[in-house]
Amino acid sequence: MESQVRGGTRWKRFAVVMVPSVAATACIGVALAQGALAASFSVSGQSFKVTADSLEGKGFAQYGALDSGYTMTGGSALHPVAVSSFKTAKITNMCQSVVTPNIPVLGSVSLVLRAGGSGTPVEADNLYIDVEDLSADAVFHNIDIGVAAGDTGPTKDGGQGPGMKGGKEAANPYGFAQQAESVELTKVKQTAWATTAGTFKLSGLKMSVSAGTHECY
Repeated sequence: MESQVRGGTRWKRFAVVMVPSVAATACIGVALAQGALAASFSVSGQSFKVTADSLEGKGFAQYGALDSGYTMTGGSALHPVAVSSFKTAKITNMCQSVVTPNIPVLGSVSLVLRAGGSGTPVEADNLYIDVEDLSADAVFHNIDIGVAAGDTGPTKDGGQGPGMKGGKEAANPYGFAQQAESVELTKVKQTAWATTAGTFKLSGLKMSVSAGTHECY
């Protein structure tokens, strides 16, 4: 089965719809990690933007979660996200940017990272991206929509993805998820709170820090 989606998709809305189910789970504890990672960190008070010409992933799954973290003043915060996971991924012409505001004298300062733009893509395995907002053209191969999040891992019969991340996220293993054998995303623009990977190979890495607001999009 092949499903093709064209145009922008507002994953922030997708995540917000699933907040009631994941919030209930937060009351009784965080779901145990089922994949190869045991990432456990609180997200910073800054989201970041990522663009890519293309992302080709195998072993894809996506489910709703709440990331716990901080505000820029040190308070606590919760962020509804859609966690996109891939067993393996190749990313072409990736740009990642984050802007730190209110620095004395300088004002805003931007950090921009670029990689995978010289013919050799960025490569990652056991990749998790905690997405707040996503726009892309997408093609899914052998997609299942409506599977329980806890059944997307490799230990389950029919599971396609690397498993739920666990750690500091609060996610309901019985909540809504979708999975696919593979996915192809093009013209990717996204805002995210966290990225975690088993390995993350950045070919042609270039990083710059400059005054002002200079984002990938």
